[in-house]
Amino acid sequence: MTSVTYRDAGVDIEAGDALVDAIKPLAKATSRAGVMGGLGGFGALFDLKAAGFTDPVLVSTTDGVGTKLKIAIETGIHDYVGIDLVAMCVNDLVVQGAAPLFFLDYFATGALDVDAAKRIIAGIAEGCKQAGCALVGGETAEMPGMYAHGDYDLAGFSVGAAERGALLPANVRPGDAILALPSSGVHSNGFSLVRRIFADAGLSWNSEILGQRAADVLTTPTRIYVKPMLEIHKQNLLKAAAHITGGGLPGNLPRALPENCGARLHGPWAMPEIFSFLARTANVAAEEMLRVFNCGVGMTLIVSDAEKAMAVLRAAGEQPFLLGEVTDQPGIIIDGQDKLFV
Repeated sequence: MTSVTYRDAGVDIEAGDALVDAIKPLAKATSRAGVMGGLGGFGALFDLKAAGFTDPVLVSTTDGVGTKLKIAIETGIHDYVGIDLVAMCVNDLVVQGAAPLFFLDYFATGALDVDAAKRIIAGIAEGCKQAGCALVGGETAEMPGMYAHGDYDLAGFSVGAAERGALLPANVRPGDAILALPSSGVHSNGFSLVRRIFADAGLSWNSEILGQRAADVLTTPTRIYVKPMLEIHKQNLLKAAAHITGGGLPGNLPRALPENCGARLHGPWAMPEIFSFLARTANVAAEEMLRVFNCGVGMTLIVSDAEKAMAVLRAAGEQPFLLGEVTDQPGIIIDGQDKLFV
C-alpha cells in the first residue's frame, strides 16, 4: 500500500517553510521601539514602556481587503493588496488618536504559490513601514478544498496605543472646520459594485479606461494617513477624524460627531476620474455613489484651527482642503452633490 503524505493531500510544508524564510527580512525591516523577539514564536511580545508610553490605552482593529482581491487574483497583480490590508486597519486606529504599534496578517489559500505570497507579504511590510508599525507575525493557511486554484483571502489585525488623555474624538463643537485628505482612488471598498459595473458594460480588467489599463487604475493601493495625522494630533489641532470606507461620507463622518451634531459639506470637490467613470458607465446616482465609495475623500479631520492644521498637513506632504463644517443639526448635508460626477 502506497504511503500517503500531507503533500498528496494538497499541503506543501516545504513551500510554507520557504515562505517563512523569504519573509523574515521583510518583517525585520519593519521593527520599531517596543518589539521584543522576532518571528517564529507562539506569540509576539511588545513592551509599551519601551515604546515611550506612560499611561496608555490599547486600541485594536481588524479588517480585510474585500472583493478587490478578485481583481488581484484575476490579473496577477499581487503587489499592492498587502498595503490595502494594512491601510484598512491602521487608518481606523489613528482616527481614535492611537499610534499603530504592531500588525499581524492571516493569509489563506488553496495551494501555496510562494512567489505570489511573498509579493503579498512584501506589500504588507511596505504598508507597515508607511504606518510606522511592526509586522510581528501572522498565519499562512494552506487549505485545499476550501479555496479554488489561485484564490486566496487576507485579514489583518493591528494594535495601537494612545495616552489616556489623547483619545479621539474630543470636544467637537458646531462651527469646527472639517478638512479632507484626498484618496488615491477607490481604495478597498465598493468593489462588488465595481465588478458588477464592469461585467454589465462588457469591460475586462485589461480594457483601457481613462488612458490606462483598468486593472492598473483599480489596484492603486489605499492611502495610509497615519503619520500626518499623528503630527497634527501631537500639535493639539485634531479633535476627531473619520476614515471614509464602506458607507462613504454619509455613513462614516457621523461616527466622529457628537449625537447632537451634524455636518454640512460643500461640493463639488476634486476627485480621481474613476468615480465619474463608474457613475457614467452604469448611470449610478450621486446619492448611491456617495454611500458606497469614498468619492475622493479618504479621510476627514475635524480641527480646532483649519489654517494651522492645513499648514502642518502640507508640510507632511498632504494636500488637504476645506470640506465643510460641523453643524448643530444631526445629519450630513452635501451641497452640490449633483455636480460631483460630471
